[in-house]
Amino acid sequence: MTDGALKAAIWRNSSENSAFYSVTFSRSYRKSEGQYGDAHSFSGSELLRLAKLADRAYAESHALRAQAAAQ
Repeated sequence: MTDGALKAAIWRNSSENSAFYSVTFSRSYRKSEGQYGDAHSFSGSELLRLAKLADRAYAESHALRAQAAAQ
């Protein structure tokens, strides 16, 4: 899921008894050579958007956990 240049990736991990989910956050930027890269640091002006993205990622990972438990 994204919010502009900010991204949250939800990863499914398996253990012996169940699945669990972890989340990584990154920010896309354009390098001086024109290529794109990802950073894992955020400016103060991005923190509120990052917090809202984290809230969305939390809700999605919670829904995925519930779905996995129901199967």
